[in-house]
Amino acid sequence: MTSKSITIKDIAKALDLSYSTVSRALKDSYRISAPVKKKVQDYAALHNYRPNLMAQSLRSNKSRSIGISLCSIPNNFFAEVISGMESVAYDKDYKIFITQSFESFEREVKNIEHLAWYAVDGLLVSLSTETTDLSHLKKLHESGTPVVFFDRISDQLQTHAVIAANKQGAYDATMHLLQQGFQRIAQITSTPDLSITKERLEGYYEALAANRIAVNKDYIKYCMHGGMIYEEVEQAISELFSLAEPPDAIIAASDRISIHSVSVLNKKGILIPQQVALVGFSNFSAPEIISTALTTVKQPAFEMGKKAMELLIQLIEAKRPVKNFEKIILPTELQVRASSIKNK
Repeated sequence: MTSKSITIKDIAKALDLSYSTVSRALKDSYRISAPVKKKVQDYAALHNYRPNLMAQSLRSNKSRSIGISLCSIPNNFFAEVISGMESVAYDKDYKIFITQSFESFEREVKNIEHLAWYAVDGLLVSLSTETTDLSHLKKLHESGTPVVFFDRISDQLQTHAVIAANKQGAYDATMHLLQQGFQRIAQITSTPDLSITKERLEGYYEALAANRIAVNKDYIKYCMHGGMIYEEVEQAISELFSLAEPPDAIIAASDRISIHSVSVLNKKGILIPQQVALVGFSNFSAPEIISTALTTVKQPAFEMGKKAMELLIQLIEAKRPVKNFEKIILPTELQVRASSIKNK
C-alpha cells in the first residue's frame, strides 16, 4: 500500500462510483444506502483516506479552527480553562491554536496577528497585564472575526464575556479572615488595569467597609506581571513586613501569586498562620500538600473555558449577526483550610 494519500476521486474510480456518491457516503448521508456507505467507508479506512481540510475550508470559508490567547499555559487555572475549552471544541469538531502572551502586550498583538493570518474562525482572549489598547482586537472584530473574552475582560469590545465571581470571592475571603479575628489584612494582586484586579479589590474594600475598617493603601501591593515573576511577589511581601505594623493576614489574588507567596513566606521563616494568615485565589490541584494546607478561593476554571467556547461557537455558526451579548459570572467557592485559621 502506498503512503500517498488518496482522494475522493481515487475512491470513486476504484469502486466505480460517482464523486458525489462517495462524498455523501463519507459524510454518512441518509441518501446513500447502508451497503454502499459501508463499502466506501471500509475502502477509505483501508487506504488511510483523510479529508482535505484546506480544500473544505476554501469552499466553506471556514477553517474550523479557534485561536486562544492567554498569559501562560503552565498555570493551574489556565490549564483547567483550556481543558474546558478543548472538551467543547473536540465534540464540535474544531481544532484549537493556543498562544501565550507571557503578560506582554507586544507579544499578545503579534500572537493574535498570527492567529488571524491562519484564518481562525474566532478568538478566545484573556488579556495580558500590559494590555490597555484593544485596537488589535477591535480591527479583527469589526472585520467579522468573533471574539469572546474570558477571565480578564474589557468593556471596550461589545461581545460575550465569561468571568468568575471575583468580587464575591474576594469579599468572602476577607470576611472569613475578619471573622477569624484578623484585622490587618493585605492584598497582593495584579496590575491595577486588569478587570480581575479591580473586581477583587472591590470585594475586599466592601468587606472592610462592612466591618468599619479603613482601607490602608500600604497593605495593597501590585505585581505588574501578575505574579509570573517570583521576585515581584518576594518584593511585595518584603515591603509588607517592613511596615511598622505588618499585616496579620494576606489575600493572594491570583493563582501564581498564591503559590509564590507560600514559597516566599517559607523562605523568610514567616509562619503560616501563626505570624500571618494566607488565603489564595488558586486552582492548585493539591493545596493540602503544602506544609500548612492553603485556604483558597477556587475559581470555576473548567466551566469558564467550556462556556466561553460554547458562546464563541454560537457566534461562529450564527446565521445572522448577533447584537445581544452576555456577561456570564460563574460562582467561586471559598475552601477553608489551616492557613487561615487563627490559633485561639
